[in-house]
Amino acid sequence: MEPAYIVAAARTAGGRRKGALAGTHPANLGAVVLNALLDRSGVDPAAIDDVIMGCVTQAGEQSFAFGRNCVLASRLPDSVPAVTIDRQCGSSQQSVQFAAQAVMSGTQDLVIAAGAESMTRVPMFSNRALHDQAGIGEGPFPASVLNRYGVADFSQFAGAQMIADKYGYTREMLDAFALDSHRRAAAAIDAGAFLDEIVPVETANGLFAVDEGVRRDTSLEKLGTLKPLEDGGVVTAGNASQISDGSSGVLIASESAVKVHGLTPIARLHHFSVSAGDPVVMLEEPIPATRRALEKAGLTLDEIGLFEVNEAFAPVPMAWLDALGADPARLNVNGGAIALGHPLGASGTRIMTTMIHALRARGLRYGLQTMCEGGGIANVTIVEAL
Repeated sequence: MEPAYIVAAARTAGGRRKGALAGTHPANLGAVVLNALLDRSGVDPAAIDDVIMGCVTQAGEQSFAFGRNCVLASRLPDSVPAVTIDRQCGSSQQSVQFAAQAVMSGTQDLVIAAGAESMTRVPMFSNRALHDQAGIGEGPFPASVLNRYGVADFSQFAGAQMIADKYGYTREMLDAFALDSHRRAAAAIDAGAFLDEIVPVETANGLFAVDEGVRRDTSLEKLGTLKPLEDGGVVTAGNASQISDGSSGVLIASESAVKVHGLTPIARLHHFSVSAGDPVVMLEEPIPATRRALEKAGLTLDEIGLFEVNEAFAPVPMAWLDALGADPARLNVNGGAIALGHPLGASGTRIMTTMIHALRARGLRYGLQTMCEGGGIANVTIVEAL
């Protein structure tokens, strides 16, 4: 099979809910990254075979073939097709894996894997809530599924608390992890670590190009004042990912396309897989998924230079570290979703973009990315920086 190369990777800065990107239509937000990938690679726009766009809340402005609408809003010709996929928080990470499969199979040569989400303009759960409020249907989970698992509903918030309870994490431990995420992100911004990966977005207030969720003035004391998401719990808005707006993407090319178009690869897809487990705890699947991925890839944890484990909630990456015995100094080195935000469908390629740039800046070879996803699913992707 052909190898799959990443020849360009870009993201917008993360916009806070009702912040700098609140006035930008999500299709235009997606188009910003599509255009940036064309600019950075120099490839002929008409040569793109497909666009695979991750988006979780496909309602309102993110409905009606959202990926296609991002293409139509971009400089890509209307001859370029697109599809929109939802694997919850891992949607655009799955976009990468689908794109790589297409390239490695020889059926396509140049595929954009991307994601976009405006959580301001299309609020999380609004695709379900509007039906619930109108009394249409019984919701996404039929009684047969709820009865099978003995629950009234499936909740990521409850799952995060379950993980904290299982591993014995205190509120102080979670807040300390959150504080470190903000500090790492602030240090990365100050060092210019994000300059090459961020594409500015034109807004009514000027160019937006710096992640605005990073709280430089936060402290353990301030984090300690926040109310838990569940009574008696330890998970709060402060030690969970931020609701945010953003887009991101990578351009994946076959070896023949690299030669024909004169492209310069920046990374190679070394391994990718997806697995699923307990839908109730939901968020612990990255642990067994990582073990299986390393075994399939023939690598050990020590051979991985950097880890990116999505900070959906602090207990998730903390449990991953503890269960695998991984080095925390190699985890989310430039901060994670607690500081940089978690624009759902865009987070997979946002994390990949950040990881590839961080690997290349440090002269490291392999990076491993994994994310917890709704329903108890987890993707794992291992890239080799070039």
